[in-house]
Amino acid sequence: MLRKLHGLPALFAVVFLVTLAVTGSVLALVPALDRAGAVVPPAGEISVAQLARRVVANYPGTEQIVRDLSGQVVVYYSRDGQTGADLVNPVTGERLAAYKPAAFFIWIRDLHRSFLLDTPGRMVAGTSAALMLFVCLSGMVLLARRSGGWKALLRPLAGTGSQRFHAEMARLAALGLLLSALTGSFLSAQRFGLLPEASDPGPGFPAEVSGGQPRPVDRLQALTEVDLSDLRELVFPYPDDPRDVYSLTTAGGSGFVDQATGELLQFQPRSSGSVVQQWIMRLHTGEGLWWLGLILGVAALAVPVLSVTGAIIWWQRRLSSVKVQDRVAVDEADVVVLVGSEGGATWGFARALQTGLTKAGFRVHCAEMNALADAYPVASRLLLLTSTYGDSDAPASARQFMTRLRDFRAGSTLNYAVLGFGDRQFPNFCQFAREVDEALAGKGLSRIQPVELIDRCSAGQFSEWGDRLGTAIGSPLSLSHDPVPPRTVRLELAERVDYGLAVQAPTSILRFRLAEPGRGWRSWFSRSRRHSLPAFEAGDLLGILPPQGQDARFYSLASSASDGVFEICVRKQPGGLCSGYLHGLKPGDSVEAFVRQNPRFRPVAGTVPVILIGAGAGIGPLAGFIRNNTARNPMYLYWGGRSPKSDYLYQPELGHYLEDRRLTGLSTAFSRSDERAYVQDRLRQDQTALRQMIDTGAQVLVCGGREMAAGVKQVFEEILQPLRLEVDDLRVQGRYLEDVY
Repeated sequence: MLRKLHGLPALFAVVFLVTLAVTGSVLALVPALDRAGAVVPPAGEISVAQLARRVVANYPGTEQIVRDLSGQVVVYYSRDGQTGADLVNPVTGERLAAYKPAAFFIWIRDLHRSFLLDTPGRMVAGTSAALMLFVCLSGMVLLARRSGGWKALLRPLAGTGSQRFHAEMARLAALGLLLSALTGSFLSAQRFGLLPEASDPGPGFPAEVSGGQPRPVDRLQALTEVDLSDLRELVFPYPDDPRDVYSLTTAGGSGFVDQATGELLQFQPRSSGSVVQQWIMRLHTGEGLWWLGLILGVAALAVPVLSVTGAIIWWQRRLSSVKVQDRVAVDEADVVVLVGSEGGATWGFARALQTGLTKAGFRVHCAEMNALADAYPVASRLLLLTSTYGDSDAPASARQFMTRLRDFRAGSTLNYAVLGFGDRQFPNFCQFAREVDEALAGKGLSRIQPVELIDRCSAGQFSEWGDRLGTAIGSPLSLSHDPVPPRTVRLELAERVDYGLAVQAPTSILRFRLAEPGRGWRSWFSRSRRHSLPAFEAGDLLGILPPQGQDARFYSLASSASDGVFEICVRKQPGGLCSGYLHGLKPGDSVEAFVRQNPRFRPVAGTVPVILIGAGAGIGPLAGFIRNNTARNPMYLYWGGRSPKSDYLYQPELGHYLEDRRLTGLSTAFSRSDERAYVQDRLRQDQTALRQMIDTGAQVLVCGGREMAAGVKQVFEEILQPLRLEVDDLRVQGRYLEDVY
């Protein structure tokens, strides 16, 4: 519900919101431009009396001196019967330029405040600001929910495509947009009487004035005691009128100055309400805070981008509600397939399932999970395919499912199976699918087979699930669905270093570079695709497309984009199609590949210790983290191999990193050496030091096989016991990360 409330108002008011944002960005330049053109002497260097004397020397007909919040000093004067206004240098009192606000910025300001429609336009602008405030607040709640909590907002965001870009942009601009929307809404509410407006009536004109001979302005005591930085306005007395006074307004209040005695009369400090209101205005406009104005202006520029990405997401959700073409009515179907999808990808798998079941002789009804009926009188099987939105929420086409399930009447013959789709980058992988499975079991339905989860729309996993489902229902199924393939680039093998042949564990470090295109329009297209490759860091994934059209295989990158190569560490697996293919490459051979970011496997920034643990080819990304540790923060590596003579991966590089202090400590374990040790043994040996590092905030990153990772986790449970901590506690804090296979 909150997503709908967040998105629909923004879609309807997008023109107004974008107009406010773009004009606000333009106006945010004004304080910075004014500041750049102002001469601002240090505080305490010039008093108002000194300024007035210098100005009067150059402008004998001075009527008023104004200093704005940006530091500009403007003198209003009369000369030969004509009035004028100039910007002056406060150090010399000399003219800098004529003072005339730019017509362009005045027009932009009117467009921003009222859409050039006066009072009706101001009402629309105020309503739009309030709407922006609601969109910001609801967006922050949704972003926190998507990320796994408010603390997780500071961590790298998971996901891909327009949804991730929308979330990243929103996170960067959220505080600036929230501040602009909040202050804008407040000012609009005051203008239309919805909130009281603080005002200072100012002091009354003094009842008694000396009326003596006026002194030179630089000898007036009240003006000599006010620093230029505190001046807001000084209005000169009417010429030849000894009963008139100077009117002085400062940052602290306003009063009058006797032109004969120099005494400050009737001074009235500013009220607290007036101070608060001025600060709200400054926070909204950036006046006097030019740096804040620029920040708010940049944040506002995110609104057009967010509008586009938000519209794309909305359209994707609309597409996800498109139902599969039904061949059988719901009251005639013996198999019902329900789909929960956010961006539409799950529907492709549902179509493939419907086709496979139909070919096997079943009568299939397919619909979104929101369309769960009260009962299915004929159906004996209920199959649910659902993704998970963000961290653990229901996707768009399944938001009403749990509510409708309360009234669902399950027949005694109805069995079910749940297939979840998600991304293991998220901490609660396929959580909604798990919740659906438990909820159906709670209604008394029997499982055809346990809930299964598919990572990143794997066509291979889907096909294997179909085989198991066919066996369970007694009718072989052949399911095949390839989602939209990723855009790839051609990489050329530049170098390879081979290890492990002597211990029957061939492992190679492969370094690829972008293949050089040839000539012609195809080559131009190839170059264009090259430039679209996203930036990558060590720990991100390189997807390799093996021959014969098989699914991509993912390998953790040991390099960053700044290294100029795509470096992976690959062990040849028995019968492994892609690993065998890669091990057969020679320098100059090429592959089709793409990058998939993996932001949830990164070392923490800062000076806290980082403990890297791996075995075999799992050293790849860990070596990349060490290579990038140019700040020489504490970093310790525990790594296990088979033989120091055969498969000591990255041995020369690790020695170099120890010498230049990018690597603080190295502990290796070899299972086929005289010691016959494993990485878990080294951890136990250093448990006291590891416990101390954990107690001071250290982070642990584990990369390698699942069995090794399980053994390492068990050792850390022992290490953490005296601290009354568990590995799961560190996981919640982002201090225990795994990349296992």
